[in-house]
Amino acid sequence: MLVMRPARMTDLAEVQRLAADSPVGVTSLPDNAERLRDKIAASEASFAAEVSFNGEERYFFVLEDTESGRLVGCSGIVASAGYSEPFYSFRNETFVHNSRELKIHNKIHVLSLCHDLTGNSLLTSFYVERSLVDSVCAELNSRARLLFAACHPERFADAMVVEIVGESDDAGESPFWDAVGRHFFGMSYGEAERLCGLRSRAYLAELMPHYPIYVPLLPDTAQESMGLVHPRAQVSFDILMRDGFETDHYIDIFDGGPTLHARTSGIRSIAQSVVAPVVLGEASGGRPYLVSNEQLQGFRAVIAELDWAPGQPVTLDPATAQTLGVGEGGQVRLVAV
Repeated sequence: MLVMRPARMTDLAEVQRLAADSPVGVTSLPDNAERLRDKIAASEASFAAEVSFNGEERYFFVLEDTESGRLVGCSGIVASAGYSEPFYSFRNETFVHNSRELKIHNKIHVLSLCHDLTGNSLLTSFYVERSLVDSVCAELNSRARLLFAACHPERFADAMVVEIVGESDDAGESPFWDAVGRHFFGMSYGEAERLCGLRSRAYLAELMPHYPIYVPLLPDTAQESMGLVHPRAQVSFDILMRDGFETDHYIDIFDGGPTLHARTSGIRSIAQSVVAPVVLGEASGGRPYLVSNEQLQGFRAVIAELDWAPGQPVTLDPATAQTLGVGEGGQVRLVAV
């Protein structure tokens, strides 16, 4: 059985194995033991903290195979993007150039560096092993963290965003970076992303051009790559779009990948999830559901085949109930896959 749970320090070696296989651009999952150790420590402190509003907390989850103890995925949520430093994005805008005498009226697409999305909760660190990409396990890895947010709404903002990794080739070259960022740093896209993973994205973002960039002046390859999704990030993009996220007016400042946005209350995993009492027994087959308990440090989520009707108790077999840490009369939160 696969279970999502909070990461702990004993997971460090396994988490680094996952990070080593994550695509270039996932700077929140660097292949660096020291940074990953700090990430897990910050997560443990966040789960242990008493919180009444979203602040600097960073929650990091892992997907564990309970039979082998092996980790097969991970994901996270930052309670407030840009809490300690600005959260930069490129905002898509339209400038109007008008001349009455020449009877010319042009609308020009420009990109403006901004930190409009600072303060929103940020979904990060998504990774699932390649063999599980096309399975429901990918949904568990992405959506179960939203069940956690549904259980503890005071810990998160009214809106959530997620940066999706943009287009780059097998050599780590990005058309958008080559047209924009490379001129200001003299390094490749892969090198810039690795530096961000070891330090901070704001460290480089502050050196990006602060004046509007006229998109028509960029090479065609860069323009065409804006808003495109890296093939290995497509599964995450598709799951989030089905969950109610939308491509907003922002793109990533390094690779031009799309930034998704949603009101927290409108996300399907949150809005359509319900709390139901637990009855122990032999669960008959039905449709798959994401099922979680409502704990903090003891948070657990699984996928279970349930024959369940709204307004009725949820029948869980003893093994699933034990994995979730709930008993007869306890409560779980669930939403259909």
